[in-house]
Amino acid sequence: MLITLLQIVQLLLTVFTFVIVAQAILSWLIVFNVINTYNEFVRSMWNGLKMVTEPVYRPIRRILPDFGALDISPLIVLLVLYILNNIVIANAIRSLAIASY
Repeated sequence: MLITLLQIVQLLLTVFTFVIVAQAILSWLIVFNVINTYNEFVRSMWNGLKMVTEPVYRPIRRILPDFGALDISPLIVLLVLYILNNIVIANAIRSLAIASY
């Protein structure tokens, strides 16, 4: 049962990783004027992704120094997600699987 819950958490962390990557790609497309926020679909996608990611970015942005236009908080979140997903949870699943035998 606990292994299943950890696998669900692992899946949710993977989905959140894809959300962060999608937001980064969308922000680059907006900055380089490939797409613009005058389009209702683009604006709603951008606002939805910001509402999901901003609560995670905000505490990191308070700690980091100001780099001007460069925002490295998504990179730090991706690094933390990678560590949680591929090291911490994966090792916990392995340990529980070994202990259950």
